Amino acid sequence: MSRLQGKVAIITGAAQGMGESHARMMASMGAKVIITDLQTAKGEAVARSIGSNARFFVHDVTDEAAWKRVVVEAEAAFGPVSVLVNNAGVGDVTPFEALTAMKFKKTMDINALGVFLGMKAVVPSMKRAGGGSIVNISSVAGITGAKNCLDYVASKFAVTGMTKAAALELASLNIRVNSIHPGMVVTPMLNENDTIDLSQGYMKQVLDRVPIGRPGKPAELSHLAIYLASDESTYCTGAEFTADGGLNCQQ
Repeated sequence: MSRLQGKVAIITGAAQGMGESHARMMASMGAKVIITDLQTAKGEAVARSIGSNARFFVHDVTDEAAWKRVVVEAEAAFGPVSVLVNNAGVGDVTPFEALTAMKFKKTMDINALGVFLGMKAVVPSMKRAGGGSIVNISSVAGITGAKNCLDYVASKFAVTGMTKAAALELASLNIRVNSIHPGMVVTPMLNENDTIDLSQGYMKQVLDRVPIGRPGKPAELSHLAIYLASDESTYCTGAEFTADGGLNCQQ
């Protein structure tokens, strides 16, 4: 399929989980993909398995100079960047009273500052491409509050707001900016040791509220990312696209 033929996409946090799924599916749709992550071995393995249409770069999304290098290397490999998927993120369950200033800052730096730096870094390249699409991965927690993850909620609300503000400023440059809001999706961030039991504790409380009755799969979010990256969504900007099994449509 060639829905993304001619597109050059940077996908952060793409060594595993949703980011890996986005990279693989975008490449299968004709895009050239730049995979970035701090997990070198995993990222290189993903790029190798995709083949000549993929490159991997070690990348700290909180480092402005690193963002500039990634864009330069992307252009050198494939040409001007036309798609950015700001996927890299962190999050866990931490009760408010146990949350430290250091942890709050780390979450904000990766989840919010990283998105800002990414958007800022790709604009000149997207201008050279004649336009582009920025897809920011927020969360249902970027639409409504959630217990025991104040830092994560704060960071994802920031992503939601930045998406709308950037969309207003970049529309005249033919650059669209949208946000995706996943609900519970089974990825390594949710389950770092592959031992999580969705039938127990806090995760069960969340899952019990999902009308569809199951967690999401990374590929289900990748289909949405591809739609937003493609020319099929050229009248969509500044919008929130929710994929949460119906979680957020109830009180």
